[in-house]
Amino acid sequence: MFAHTLTATALGLALSCLAGAALACPDVSQNGAYGRFTGQQLYEAKFFSVTAGGDFPIRARCKGIYNALRSERGEGFFPVRPDFTLETPGLAGFTLVISVVSDCDSALLINTPAGNWYYDDDDNGNLDARIDLTAPSSGVLDIWVGTADGEYCDAQLRLETF
Repeated sequence: MFAHTLTATALGLALSCLAGAALACPDVSQNGAYGRFTGQQLYEAKFFSVTAGGDFPIRARCKGIYNALRSERGEGFFPVRPDFTLETPGLAGFTLVISVVSDCDSALLINTPAGNWYYDDDDNGNLDARIDLTAPSSGVLDIWVGTADGEYCDAQLRLETF
């Protein structure tokens, strides 16, 4: 009886650890710092201070997100909660550029209003990330600012339309 109870307890603990690992991925049901900007308002760049980094490597622990990426793939370490939740009415006809400037190897992960995932590591130069959405849809966009190596650093998120 004791052995069965111990085995059941160990199994329960193992399953809860696995469930916790699955939950430790970027989560679109959570919100980050909130902003609401139209395409016209973002024609003048907006800047936001963030901390780049996170504890959860998307390639190793978040296969659902990693396999759904519609862009390049990389390791990237991100937090669970988005750094920024952007409501974007009126983006038709604009290109939305999301970029990071930091003192570390930053990475970007975004989930668009259409539910598409995008990742970038170095397209902004100087080991910083940049994603250009050439036909963005209006709605809620979640943005995670991570790092390629799991480190943390101060960073600046830039949002701009063209």
